[in-house]
Amino acid sequence: MGKHSATGWWVPLTKRWILALLIMLSISTAIAFFIRAALDPCDRHLEVSDKKRVQSQSVPRIATKSSPLSFMKSKLVLLVSHELSLSGGPLLLMELAFLLRGVGTKVNWITIQKPSEEDEVIYSLEHKMWDRGVQVISAKGQETINTALKADLIVLNTAVAGKWLDAVLKEDVPRVLPNVLWWIHEMRGHYFKLDYVKHLPLVAGAMIDSHVTAEYWKNRTRERLRIKMPDTYVVHLGNSKELMEVAEDNVAKRVLREHVRESLGVRNEDLLFAIINSVSRGKGQDLFLHSFYESLELIKEKKLEVPSVHAVIIGSDMNAQTKFESELRNYVMQKKIQDRVHFVNKTLTVAPYLAAIDVLVQNSQAWGECFGRITIEAMAFQLPVLVLSELHPSIW
Repeated sequence: MGKHSATGWWVPLTKRWILALLIMLSISTAIAFFIRAALDPCDRHLEVSDKKRVQSQSVPRIATKSSPLSFMKSKLVLLVSHELSLSGGPLLLMELAFLLRGVGTKVNWITIQKPSEEDEVIYSLEHKMWDRGVQVISAKGQETINTALKADLIVLNTAVAGKWLDAVLKEDVPRVLPNVLWWIHEMRGHYFKLDYVKHLPLVAGAMIDSHVTAEYWKNRTRERLRIKMPDTYVVHLGNSKELMEVAEDNVAKRVLREHVRESLGVRNEDLLFAIINSVSRGKGQDLFLHSFYESLELIKEKKLEVPSVHAVIIGSDMNAQTKFESELRNYVMQKKIQDRVHFVNKTLTVAPYLAAIDVLVQNSQAWGECFGRITIEAMAFQLPVLVLSELHPSIW
């Protein structure tokens, strides 16, 4: 259940039904925190083979009578995302959009930061939303302002979305704050800026993924910014029904394991380590590769008799031509471990890879990463999870 920090019994009407929404979301979490029609973990990824082809996937229609969110029927909800990408925050917000659409909520979506050139991922994700009845509108303009003023609920996704309030709504900001639910995932120190969160004390409530993160925000906002958190609710993430079905099916796991390993050139008896995140600084792929190489050197130095060891980085995207990914690939070439390290493109479907690997490696929260859902998904597959840690004092 969502834990509420307020002690008073009476709350204004708007807060009362926002609280009800949070409670219902909490209940849904016990089963699977959002219905994840084709969307998967905290940093999730999409294979786009043809930017003009949108794969239509049906979202189960939630029976209004039995849904705990039926009170949201015919309400107008505005979802504000700082970006539309394959990272955890935007995909979680999309799942919320589909869940609300399933009970007849009118849902509008805004993406604050969009590249000027056409982006295949954005193209595909926006069409997924259109297919499910989510209205994608511009982040600016009078239509956006009118929608925000009429909305029964506005969800700001991530701390950085706060800058949109002043930039677009301007003098109308005070009128919408009582209807704002702020969904915060970040823990990095540079997000604790008044430019981002100065309106935080005045919104209807904040929703945070874990008690640790909630306590962190409470302390940091009080000590560094001298502002108070609003009523705060902790709503834990959960695994999807689709992923759990695979995790509990031994035959399916065996078939997927054989297929994925064959595609990678990895034998069944080999030991396969994986890191599953979008490739970017702070996600730990560099630490992963350095640790993997040092392990290979240690095995040779100590003449250890172990199975052949491989590493796979799932979340690659060379189309983006990022400097960081180039550095990773160059490191692999320099160390001559191309036959042991495998890069897999971004994908929304991680169950096959969880079935194929032996160990999941995750970056720790030392750099401010939130609790990634991929962690509990790996646990559902009964995989050991190793944590990379590189403490950095500047964030504390």
